[in-house]
Amino acid sequence: MAVQVLDSRKRPLRDIRISVTDKCNFRCQYCMPAEIFGPDYPFLPQHKLLTFEEIARLARIFTSLGVSKIRITGGEPLMRRDLPALIRMLRQVDGVQDIAMTTNGSLLAKHAEALKAAGLDRVTVSLDSLDDERFGKINGRGYKVADVLAGIEAAAQAGLGVKINMVVQREVNVDDILPMARYFREQGHILRFIEFMDVGNTNGWRLDQVVPSREIVEMIHEEMPLEPIDPNYYGEVASRYRYAGSEEEIGLISSVTQAFCSTCTRARLSAEGKMYNCLFASSGFDLREPLREGSDDAQIRELISGYWEKRQDRYSEERLLHTPGLTRDKVEMSHIGG
Repeated sequence: MAVQVLDSRKRPLRDIRISVTDKCNFRCQYCMPAEIFGPDYPFLPQHKLLTFEEIARLARIFTSLGVSKIRITGGEPLMRRDLPALIRMLRQVDGVQDIAMTTNGSLLAKHAEALKAAGLDRVTVSLDSLDDERFGKINGRGYKVADVLAGIEAAAQAGLGVKINMVVQREVNVDDILPMARYFREQGHILRFIEFMDVGNTNGWRLDQVVPSREIVEMIHEEMPLEPIDPNYYGEVASRYRYAGSEEEIGLISSVTQAFCSTCTRARLSAEGKMYNCLFASSGFDLREPLREGSDDAQIRELISGYWEKRQDRYSEERLLHTPGLTRDKVEMSHIGG
């Protein structure tokens, strides 16, 4: 039976986000700007990545501490070869109730059926515009919207749950808010708007580029009336709104203007096996070394629980209090997933 571990602020460990690669085929400015992540950037060599067997073993240990939800991230996770094999391993772990994946969607069309057959439950697809020219600039590589929409359609046809994430930036894609809302309402997929966050150290974040969630709600509400609805579960990051008189909904992830640190239940595992207790953490706790040096499950479990129990992270709440004076070197989002 799982023993629920709590951090110093009494927050339970319930979710683990596992990065399987630090590589991505996109170069989005807010995540992996091309001028930093160029052709000579030193991505992790294969031998430093956790193997699928090591990931599955850690998943078993995490579930013994109360984790029930696993999300596969990157980089772009579909750049890791044979990913369905990992999904099958995770599906066999006792206590795992939900396996999801975050992807840019460009490679999803050819993998969706295999991922569903392996046991994946849901995908979250990142898409920041329906305008080809704007989307090409945002992704930094000229990928077309059609590539991502084909992946979304393939995922839905395969029976995967689908949500769409849109990072909104002032003077970049505000004009896309209503077209995205209209399109995905018609398609029947939940669209979630994400405030532009100061993840990592390379994305040039400025507070004046943040479009507050309340502004997005007001913009949509004027055309398509909205009403707030309750969270699905404790620790849900998105505030939910329903289009009035329907079951269709949107979500808003407001890490900048409405911090939700007090109910955060997520830990992150980087592709090389470091555990991070916050998306904005400066450093992680190495689990690969004890894995490869022969520590047994009980010893690793003790390491994980001890690290979580000391957790005090509440960066987004501190940002609210101290912006713009708050500065910190942070792990890059591309390294540990969103």
